[in-house]
Formats: sequence, C-alpha cells, structure tokens
Amino acid sequence: MTREVRKVPQFADPLLDLARRRREPAVVQTLRSTAAAVISYVVALQLSSEPAPLTAPLTALLVVQVTLFTTLVTAVRRVNSVVAGVLLAIGFSSLVGLTWWSLGLIILVALVVGRFVKVGEFVPEVAISAMLVLGVTRVSATAWDRVLETLIGAGVGMLFNVLLAPPVWVESAGGAIEELAARMRRLLLDLGEEVGGHTPVAQAAARLHEARRLDHDIVRVDASLRQAEDSLRLNPRVKEGLLSRVVLRTGLDTLEISAVVLRVVCRSFTDLAKERTEERLFEPEVGHAFKDVFEHLARAVQSFAVLITTQVSANAEEAEERLAAELSAGRASRDRVADLLLAQVRRHPRQWQLHGALLAEVDRVLDELDVEKRSQRLVEELDRQSREQRERYRLVGRVRQRLRLREPEEERPA
Repeated sequence: MTREVRKVPQFADPLLDLARRRREPAVVQTLRSTAAAVISYVVALQLSSEPAPLTAPLTALLVVQVTLFTTLVTAVRRVNSVVAGVLLAIGFSSLVGLTWWSLGLIILVALVVGRFVKVGEFVPEVAISAMLVLGVTRVSATAWDRVLETLIGAGVGMLFNVLLAPPVWVESAGGAIEELAARMRRLLLDLGEEVGGHTPVAQAAARLHEARRLDHDIVRVDASLRQAEDSLRLNPRVKEGLLSRVVLRTGLDTLEISAVVLRVVCRSFTDLAKERTEERLFEPEVGHAFKDVFEHLARAVQSFAVLITTQVSANAEEAEERLAAELSAGRASRDRVADLLLAQVRRHPRQWQLHGALLAEVDRVLDELDVEKRSQRLVEELDRQSREQRERYRLVGRVRQRLRLREPEEERPA
C-alpha cells in the first residue's frame, strides 16, 4: 500500500515569506506610520479650522519611528522647527510683505536659526514653515493652525508609540551578528583547507578580497545594532536595557577587531603565495597544524556569537564552555604550529617574517575572543556607562539633595 504524499500549495511560500517579514523593521514602520497618520488627521479635523489639515498626518509620518527613543527625539525636533519657522514668519509679516528679497532673507535667517535651536535633520523645515505661513494672507490664523496641527501630529505619534510600544529589535541585531560570525567562520575554514597545499596568487587574492568585504558587513551590522540600542532606550518592555546594549556592542567590537586581524592574515597568505608560486605555502605537517588552528578559530567565533546573542542563561553557559574549550584547543594547536615553523625556518629561512606575523595575528584573535577579557571589557563598559549617567543627572541629584535638606527645616515647629 503506497502512502499518499500531500503536496504543499504553491502559495505557501509567499505566505511564509510574509509571515517572516511582518517582524521586519520596514514592515512595522509602514503599518505604524500609516495608522498614526490617519489618526492624527481625524483628530486635526475636529480641532483645526483648516478644511484639510494635512500638516498633522505629515508630522505623524515624520515623527513615528521604528523605536520609541527616536520617536521622542524626532517629535521634539519637529515641533521646535515648526514653532521657530512660524515665529519668524509672524515677525517678518509685521515688518515686510512677501517679495523676492524678503523671501530670500527669511530663508537665510530660518536656516541659521535652525542650526541654533538644534532641530537636527529638520533645519529645512524651519524655512519651509516660515515660507508657507508668510505666503498666506491671514498670517496669524494660519500660523497658529500650523502649530496646532504639528502638535497634534507629534502628540499622536508619541502617544502611539507610548501606548503601543514598538518591538525590541535585539533579535534582528543578534541575527545580523550571527550572520557576520558565520561569514568569518566560512573564511577561516576556507583558509584552513587551502593553507596545506599550493595556493595560486589569484586564489589568495580572492580570499583577501573576501576578508575586505567583511568591513561592509560590519557597517550593516552596526546600523542594525544602533537600531536595537535605540529600541531598548525608554522602552517599558525592557528591564535591563543597559546590559543588553553593552553585551551586543562590546561583542560587535570584538568581532570587528577579529575581522581586521583576519584581513591581515589573508594579506600575509597572499604575500606568501606571491613568493611561492611553484610550491606549497607550507610543508604538509605545518599545513595540517595550521588547518587545526583555523578550525578551532572558526568554531570559537561561532561560539562567541552565540554567547553574546543568546537570551537564555543555560544556552549562554553552554556557549561559554564551548568557546573556552575551542580557545584552549586553538592555543595548543598554535603552539604546535610555532614549533614546526621554527624548525622549518631553520632549514629554509625564507619569508621568516611572514611566519612570525601569522603567529602574532592568530594570537590576537585568540586574545580578543578570550572569555576573561570579554568579562573584563563588559565590567569596564558598564562602569563607563554608569559614570556617564551619573554625570548626566548630577544636576538633578543636586536639586533632590537640596530638597531633602530643606525638608527637616520646614517640619520644625515654630
């Protein structure tokens, strides 16, 4: 009796793809911005005298960001830019009318004022608001309607993200870090496969180009991590936001340093390939020992990425144990390579400086991934962040201290 095999419908793949994409920042941003813009327009219709108060949904579109922190920052900057532009337009309308020279003058003044009021990317909005208000006949009414609509859009955008807190993008940043580690792991394994045989210069140069491309990957991961860091700030869903930010940031810094060292390793292999065009890069025994080193480094990089991105303590402990084991084995293999290279250099002292450079670069990667060094770096970064927060809120602390000192005096009987 044959077993009937059920066929998966053809539309399953698009549906699965849609389900995966619903958590992407671009999809979340699109849906949230649309909803906030519609709500702000409905509110503005009830409160503004304008027949089509489009400034409110426009402000909501600009204010609502992927994270709560960036939403608050954008809202404040947007309101500041509009208010500054409106006040300039009111002042100019009382002195001069709309002419070519007054238009140029108000644009110049608005752009300069925008730099001083620190509105960030909304500096042109100061001039735009001033021009739109200056160009109407009822300056006063239009000016305050524009301010009201801006406040409505900014208020709806902020309330939208406060009441419906945006997602925390730590998972997407962790995935980006793991992808970067996976590319570094593949490169290390490829180097291990090639180091024991004859490597053409073109092949070694291709590995060097691949290592250089890691810089672009790090830039993309850094952007994803910045978004995750912003999503942790002021988010009511997060209890230990500072610790999560520091763990991910220091972990990415370690991988970035390791990627730079890995690029130097590929550079050294390319230089060796140029000098040894008709022979192996190393003797077979040395090549096998180097392969062991790169395999241990590859698994160590992968374990390090799992360690800094995992959210479960049990998985973190397991990843830390694997990382420590791979680093220990990598150091043992590195010492074996050093002994073999020393014997080879004594017999054939060609390009001995490249041999020493390779050993030093392997040592740097092992040192960067070291568990104890990671813990020390975490403690130092947490201390630095704590000091910055204390300095930032020192004025608030002084005010609180003065209020506490005054309380006993006020409670004393006359």
